[in-house]
Amino acid sequence: MLRVVLITGFIVLMFSAVMFGPDLLKEGTITTETITRQECNLLAGQCEWHRNTGKWQVTLSIETGVDQPQEYLLKVITTEAPDRFLAVLRGESMYMGEYPIPLAQTASNSGIYVARFNAPVCNTGGDMIWRVDLQNGQSAIEHIPMKMVFKANH
Repeated sequence: MLRVVLITGFIVLMFSAVMFGPDLLKEGTITTETITRQECNLLAGQCEWHRNTGKWQVTLSIETGVDQPQEYLLKVITTEAPDRFLAVLRGESMYMGEYPIPLAQTASNSGIYVARFNAPVCNTGGDMIWRVDLQNGQSAIEHIPMKMVFKANH
């Protein structure tokens, strides 16, 4: 009787390991991209990198007006021409959703894309860290070696 229980338990354990083991291992895996992506503070200076297709530069500046909320100007210079170029704001210090911001080309074939936006306000505190991800439509632009962030002060 004990032998039957042990054999049945072993079979159930092996079946569980085959069925659920790969998913459990995948969640805890750290990729080299996670390790090597350094933070680049957009408000401290430009973020710049090179790809096979050319050089990329991203800058962020604050545009303030009288009695107006803080407005940001995002500028991307690239030799690539994405079809539907977007910057997506994502909360880095706290999840607050995703905010797509369309980037518009300044002049035909200039390679300069700009967007003006207001960062959403966080109700639990005045300082919020936002991450800026670049996308071509729904697809992330790959092989960006840094995580572009900025601190929104309201």
